[in-house]
Amino acid sequence: MVSKLRDIDETQAPLLEHLVELRTRLVRAIAFLLIGFCVCFFFADEILGFLVQPLKNAFPEGEGQLIFTQLYEVFFVELKVALFAGFFVSFPLIANQLWAFVAPGLYAKEKKAFLPFIIATPVLFTSGAALAYFVVMPTAFKWFLGFEGEAGGLSIEALPSAGSYLGLVMQFILAFGISFLLPVLLLLLNRAGIVTREQLAGARRYVIVGVVALAAIVTPPDPGSQLILAVPLLLLFEGALIVMRFQQPLAKDDESSEEAESDEEAVSD
Repeated sequence: MVSKLRDIDETQAPLLEHLVELRTRLVRAIAFLLIGFCVCFFFADEILGFLVQPLKNAFPEGEGQLIFTQLYEVFFVELKVALFAGFFVSFPLIANQLWAFVAPGLYAKEKKAFLPFIIATPVLFTSGAALAYFVVMPTAFKWFLGFEGEAGGLSIEALPSAGSYLGLVMQFILAFGISFLLPVLLLLLNRAGIVTREQLAGARRYVIVGVVALAAIVTPPDPGSQLILAVPLLLLFEGALIVMRFQQPLAKDDESSEEAESDEEAVSD
């Protein structure tokens, strides 16, 4: 028993001290978010200019504009842009505070097991957001602008407002970024013993239906963006199954070593 306790960080603090530490970590995380928000608010115009590039490129050269129908709309748009960008900027520091609170209660092997997931989470989220920005949004916006024309002798023109456009951009980025975390979720469930690789492989047909349904729900109603989200998710699902295949021998070795350690402790007792 003593050897196991040494593997954990020596923090036998009472519940009150843990709550105080949690409060400290939360205050620091909020402070990092506020600092990121203030910095990004100073560059809100530049960030908004970056976010409108896919729409600008979708319009014909020299055409296209963003309007606002309420006097305070653009101000709140810049606030949302600053908060959105500030979270991305401060996320590594916020995640570090979360890890600093959780890590002392983990065994050394558990820390090694969780470290790849911590590294993979921002990488996958950024990959999904980049796919949304550079591929999906330009394709979707060109498809939406294709509905311009005439109907009943009246011209139909696209005049998107700044608030609605920002909401659409955030929907794209968050939908693709969070959806790309599917392998992390599956690998964590497999690592925890909740699901096995064989169960996931057997439910492949249901996963395909679920992924297509998810893509239809979280993306705007154009077939292009739904397809562009569904295909990478299915590839990530298959990739997670491949990783699980390589993890199974390692998990069996860890279990056998833990059993051997427990047997040695029983003999010594």
